[in-house]
Amino acid sequence: MNIFDIIGPVMVGPSSSHTAGAVRLGNAARAILGQPVAEAMIALHGSFAQTGRGHGTDLALIAGLMGWPTDDLRIPKAFDYAREAGLQYSFRNINVGDAAHPNFVKFWLRGQDRAESQVAGASVGGGRVVISEVDGFPLEFTGDFPTILTLHEDRPGAVSEVTGILSKRGVNIAQMRVFRRNKGGLASMVLETDQPVDDADIAAVAELAMIRAVRCINAIS
Repeated sequence: MNIFDIIGPVMVGPSSSHTAGAVRLGNAARAILGQPVAEAMIALHGSFAQTGRGHGTDLALIAGLMGWPTDDLRIPKAFDYAREAGLQYSFRNINVGDAAHPNFVKFWLRGQDRAESQVAGASVGGGRVVISEVDGFPLEFTGDFPTILTLHEDRPGAVSEVTGILSKRGVNIAQMRVFRRNKGGLASMVLETDQPVDDADIAAVAELAMIRAVRCINAIS
């Protein structure tokens, strides 16, 4: 932990967890969808559900879905701006169990170009977030670094093929984690990189035979 974790992010308040973290969760979900959001159903769990309205969590989540940063002065009027932009949204409360973080949210999104995605994650303090699920697949990343997400066949050589492509293209991997449901099924790689990854790099990974889907999320504001 460093001094910026203690002080917290530059933000529109009142809460780094319920407001700034919520903005970043919305930004993450938008980035994973890969296009502007047209429709959003947003489910809140725990503290987000119980005290979120008082902390402006609902406004902050919508602000994030519109791509705004945590210090955007328009956040208190995010609903008005969303209506002007044609963003349709709804909220509901859910209970995903005691094991989940109390500041948990799940998004069901449809984009302006009809893409769809489900994203779940939590605001874990000081404006920091953890994404824990994408399209029903469990994984984990923070959005603090440019991040490549793959959905791929779990077979020998899959990891080395992806990392080999990135190495040849000069992309340095800072951290990598692999997740799978069962042996020989589908798996996911989360690769955090030292530099932004361009579309050509992602296209090269997507051409690999075992890749079912690949996304790039450059650092979340």
